Amino acid sequence: MIEPHSSDQLPNSRRVYVAGQLHRSVRVPMREITLAPTKSFTGQVEVNEPVRVYDCSGPWGDPDFHGDVSQGLPPLRRDWILARGDVEECKGRRVQPIDDGYLSDGHRELVTARHQDETAFQLDPVALPKRRILRAKPGQYPTQLEYARRGVITPEMEFIAIRENMGLGDRRSAIGDLSDDLVRNDPHTHPAGSAQLAIGSSALDSLAIGSSAIGYPGYTPSVFRRFPQRIPDEITPEFVRSEVAAGRAIIPNNINHPESEPMIIGRNFLVKINANIGNSAVASSIEEEVEKMRWATKWGADTVMDLSTGKNIHATREWILRNSPVPIGTVPIYQALEKVGGKAEDLTWELFRDTLIEQAEQGVDYFTIHAGVLLRFVPLTANRMTGIVSRGGSIMAK
Repeated sequence: MIEPHSSDQLPNSRRVYVAGQLHRSVRVPMREITLAPTKSFTGQVEVNEPVRVYDCSGPWGDPDFHGDVSQGLPPLRRDWILARGDVEECKGRRVQPIDDGYLSDGHRELVTARHQDETAFQLDPVALPKRRILRAKPGQYPTQLEYARRGVITPEMEFIAIRENMGLGDRRSAIGDLSDDLVRNDPHTHPAGSAQLAIGSSALDSLAIGSSAIGYPGYTPSVFRRFPQRIPDEITPEFVRSEVAAGRAIIPNNINHPESEPMIIGRNFLVKINANIGNSAVASSIEEEVEKMRWATKWGADTVMDLSTGKNIHATREWILRNSPVPIGTVPIYQALEKVGGKAEDLTWELFRDTLIEQAEQGVDYFTIHAGVLLRFVPLTANRMTGIVSRGGSIMAK
């Protein structure tokens, strides 16, 4: 039996592209699913139109793309980034053996030789095509937040608008039709134990806000009354810009990760799913981590977090980034801890800062930083049945 591969196409599907209107260079990939016709009891056949869905797989999901992991993905956003004229190339920080958990180059060679036969795929970051690191020019802020506040609609914003829209108006109409279904809404049809009670709208209106109205038909949780959702019938590039400018949404796209396709996270947009991957000191190779990332995006992961904790953290992350069409996140303190041999007490701000810079120059799009632990609360964990579950939290506690 041949095992499936991450590049295999999903059944009854094909890759399509939707072109942008404001920026002609924008081509948004979607997966178009072919639906079978519906046959009624009378024998009539109704043809169902294909359905287009959000596709996170990037070029790897295109059957016409014959990419090579060792070469990485095409830099989709690089021309957009350079055209804005607010970035410049720099040498960046020099990669050191300690970045991958080694004491020296000799130590790296010794460990690599010892485990040569155990690793299915030996990859060296030096083998990747030369990539020039970008940074902001003096006085410039090359972020989507800055552009949004200046009123600029970027290609990334139009890309996101097309992707997010996905026939939203049609779906809202369908939901509206269901809301008028008296049989579905009849509280007497709900299963035993349901919080829904048979109560008229007039009685509901008479209930005070914050009372036992929770569970009644038409009840709106307080969080949505204070911060109402404002989802329009059509997601436009201007709506994307305004939500980012208002601080209600973010576009996690590092200028040093041009291979990634634009996406947005915010309360007025589609729900996003993250997938965690990462090697450890005892298992997994770089090839396996890249393949994990490809599988994750194939099945719909909007973002991927690299939680590697073993050797070759820097090299593993480099290969993942160069082949990832979605934003990549990390927990920087994991790598910082490896640099001090696992001794949390030896961590310093300078080491952590350099790790942040190292990862930002590689192209990491977002960080998880454990910064909400108060010293006076740490002793309270001593009597917890499960102790500190979070690895980052346990590092901070030390």
